[in-house]
Amino acid sequence: MPAKSGAQQKAAGAALAAKRGDTSKSKLKGASKSMMSMTEKELEKMAHTKRKGKPEHVAGK
Repeated sequence: MPAKSGAQQKAAGAALAAKRGDTSKSKLKGASKSMMSMTEKELEKMAHTKRKGKPEHVAGK
């Protein structure tokens, strides 16, 4: 599933880095912390979404 906003993409990138062991899981907070339950493949798809034309934030439901 591709990211819908720049903020979501950044959070997925942070969670992916923690999952791979590049950064500490204890440094995660907010959305990136809740994304740790996603698989590495799902996080990759979300983090590698094109940024062009994406808003920084999308209004919640």
